[in-house]
Amino acid sequence: MLYGRDRETAELGRLLDAAQRGRGGACVLWGDPGIGKTALLRYIEGRAEGVAILSSRGTRSESAVAFAALHELLWPVLDRVDALPAPQAAALRAAFGLGEGGTNSLLLGAATLTLLSELARRRPVLILVDDAQWIDPESASCLAFVARRLRTEPIALVATDQDDPAGGRWGGVQGLHVEPLDETAAREYLRAEHAELTEPAAKAVLRSAHGNPLALHEFSGMADADPAEGDNTLSPGPKLRQAFLATVACLPRAARTLLLLIAAEDRGDLGTVSTTATALEIGAETWDQVVAGGFLDLSGTRVSLRHPLIRSVIYEAALLPERQAVHRALAAALAGQDDTDRRAWHLAEATLEPDAEVADLLHHSAQRAWARGGCAAASRALRRSAELTPDAAQAGGRYAGAARAAWESGESECARELLARAQSRAPEAAVATLSGGLRGLLEFVHGEQARAHRLLLAEALIVEDPRLAVQLACLALRAAWNIDSPEHWAQALDVLDDLPTTGDDQIDLLVKGVRHWWFEEALSGGQVMPGITRGNDLDLITWLLVPAPIAIAWGLEEQARACYQGAADRSKETGVLSALAFLLPQLGMIDMMSGRWAEARLNASEGFRLGEDMGACGVIAQCLNVMGWLAATTEGETATEELIREVQRRRPSWSSRALMGASYWHQGVAALGAGRAEDASDLLEKLITPGGEARHSTFAVLAAADAIEAAVRAGRQETTTQWVRLIEEWADRSGASWARGAAFRCQALTAGGAEAETLYTLALAGYAAADRPFDHARTELLYGEWLRRARRRAQARGHLRAARETFARLGAHDWLARVTIELELAGEAGTQAEQDSGPTPLTPQEARIARLAAQGLTNREIAASLSISPRTVGHHLSSVFLKLGITSRGELRDRAATRSE
Repeated sequence: MLYGRDRETAELGRLLDAAQRGRGGACVLWGDPGIGKTALLRYIEGRAEGVAILSSRGTRSESAVAFAALHELLWPVLDRVDALPAPQAAALRAAFGLGEGGTNSLLLGAATLTLLSELARRRPVLILVDDAQWIDPESASCLAFVARRLRTEPIALVATDQDDPAGGRWGGVQGLHVEPLDETAAREYLRAEHAELTEPAAKAVLRSAHGNPLALHEFSGMADADPAEGDNTLSPGPKLRQAFLATVACLPRAARTLLLLIAAEDRGDLGTVSTTATALEIGAETWDQVVAGGFLDLSGTRVSLRHPLIRSVIYEAALLPERQAVHRALAAALAGQDDTDRRAWHLAEATLEPDAEVADLLHHSAQRAWARGGCAAASRALRRSAELTPDAAQAGGRYAGAARAAWESGESECARELLARAQSRAPEAAVATLSGGLRGLLEFVHGEQARAHRLLLAEALIVEDPRLAVQLACLALRAAWNIDSPEHWAQALDVLDDLPTTGDDQIDLLVKGVRHWWFEEALSGGQVMPGITRGNDLDLITWLLVPAPIAIAWGLEEQARACYQGAADRSKETGVLSALAFLLPQLGMIDMMSGRWAEARLNASEGFRLGEDMGACGVIAQCLNVMGWLAATTEGETATEELIREVQRRRPSWSSRALMGASYWHQGVAALGAGRAEDASDLLEKLITPGGEARHSTFAVLAAADAIEAAVRAGRQETTTQWVRLIEEWADRSGASWARGAAFRCQALTAGGAEAETLYTLALAGYAAADRPFDHARTELLYGEWLRRARRRAQARGHLRAARETFARLGAHDWLARVTIELELAGEAGTQAEQDSGPTPLTPQEARIARLAAQGLTNREIAASLSISPRTVGHHLSSVFLKLGITSRGELRDRAATRSE
């Protein structure tokens, strides 16, 4: 029976009912220990008739064991793993030690979601996770990934935690604060459950418990003393601890040892506890005593203390020698079992002085966890191993490994601390190699770019692995490009030239190509983006691919897209979703400039979601920049301002000029589309302002045509000289069709008479050759405006209609409104009605799914490709059919074939 929980039970009821109707969701119940979170889990479990229930509970002892909570949750359904797409099945097997290889949190999350979705095809699923604050980080990451993606699944997930989920591992999942009972509910509880209490005793209990249900229960059992006696400023937590300690202190020594043993084991394995108790000479009478005292819950092969708070009180109150003895006994009991990881941790808890044998056991445990993708568990094990390692240099190497594992699990501050410990104990070259160049990488992602450049080059020269050296040098190149520094670029190229070859022809070819990315004089455009074939080192290849803005500036979108798409496809095949997260915003920007706006929006939004799951600030900012540019052209200035503010809010403290340059460019385009030419000009001028946070030569080239149009419209022709020179020089250097088109358009804006007409014609030819439909349409608009002002209305209408058609197809609403006004001024009526008519457009995700379905892929194949569940694919396809007015995949294929013709 629950008292005073109408709000909570109503919310849980809605969640369960919605899941049974196919609209899943998740909720994290959070609040103080003893507040009744577990009771609410039992409530919803009791209501879940006809529902498959999977449950897991976090424990302190297993918080260091990678995937322990996930394994407990999915163990009943692991027989279904073979039916999953191969990479997902392999990821789950690897995580649980059932197969070779490793995994990563993103692929594992997709695999878990697919597995649960398949299970839910038969009946709805309820997932219950108790004491989530103690589940291992790998399981927590996976479950949070799933919880954020249940909207179209008949699955409900309810977890309990002590902290507000808003700012922690459950970010993005609904939280429900379980508050203390009000006095009416607390009195009702006491009357029903403890009717023996006198009125004075009941008042004393109410005064001390402060509405905490566990406190109400425990204090009600103290018959003789007023639990409020003493310091009335204490909260229920400290008072409960005092009460439990007082109760335990009255027990015989053997009983206290048994309780300490159960608290130290914490898994609830009755067999292990019984074996260890026997070794400690704890007899049956002691078991009877603690059971009769109500300290234990026994169920089958499980044993646990009555409440997690009791566990922490007993363990923390025990003397250190007592805890060591219990852990040593547990390790001995596990010696004959296939549980080397837990044995290693029990030995570590029993050891204070350096011990090479225990340190080695933990090191091997860490390597096993890391191989399975358990980076957080590996970091913790390596850290403790380093603490117990007698040799200083070896300890430093283990701290370096722990730092790298912490970084890969998203704990950058912990990584910094561990790296500092490594540097104080081991040689610089060993730390750089074992941490994977982490010192420079941390600075690259979170610090100042010039310093990152220096550190990355220094480590590239001393690491032992030639591939790692190349990767660090290429990161230094990107740091140089981020701050737009030719000097730093040259230094990085000098280091890269002096590095030994990797022995991989594909990698070595790409290394040669980076010289021609930006600041070096290029021999030909083709050498900027050399072709690549399928290789083995996806991580290194990813960093060697030319940054998308540079490829766009060179006019090599198609070549770059082929490379990036190939790498993205491989990352999906192999499950390296961290590489995919980096690749998607690059693809998004290329698609954006090529007029594939639906693809661009989808790639950016998918990359953003993966970046959020990884905590990758740079990926998030790049995706937001792409989304901001698209919002500027399709939704107007208000929409893009919100996104760009988010970019600038999220940007790392180092304020990358590349990211800032992109954000100001997008703001300028938004202002220009909204008709605010002066503001647009002010924003775009920041791209060439010496010493400014947004000054960046690549983005200045890309934005030059926008800047000149803004300046002309604002009556600032005198400011266009530098911009015109910039785009003309780039057109000569690169030979890119788009750059020639942009240069001609810019010249046309400042020219007059027949010269302007010739220049507009050349500009249109350049943009057409470059296959940049948005820029081509904007040039048609400018030319049409010029023709109308020259009173050549009939000719103007032809160009304006062409611009209108492209803007309408792309969804460029501000620009469509502008060309509509121009057409009316040119003597054409009825354009607004044409603009407003048309079918409901597909969302980017719907468009992607529709295209894959038209290619003949099944729902399961589409789901595996997009890291979503088959049910979500079905949900989107239903929407596609409705919007397109069709009823089958055959009609979808026919429509796709018609469009391709």
